[in-house]
Amino acid sequence: MALLDLLGRRGSLRVLWELRDKPLNFRALLEAAQSNPAGLNTRLKELRDAGIVDLGADGYTLTADGKRLLDCLLPLHHWADQWAKTKKGAS
Repeated sequence: MALLDLLGRRGSLRVLWELRDKPLNFRALLEAAQSNPAGLNTRLKELRDAGIVDLGADGYTLTADGKRLLDCLLPLHHWADQWAKTKKGAS
């Protein structure tokens, strides 16, 4: 359950999503995640401590574990898209 606690914190999933395609430096990630510096620093530290995100020469990137985690979350993303469409049509 520690992972769900981490992923449930504000901005954690957004950081994973923004790093899905390429590494981003802090400033680019800050803008992409629409976060504030203190909050983003906290999330990045937690995600790095968990081995999900790493900091390399090109910026922050998903680790192998982070990529596997994102692969696990993508079906949920697809389900949520379909769910949102049915809810929008029901309104």
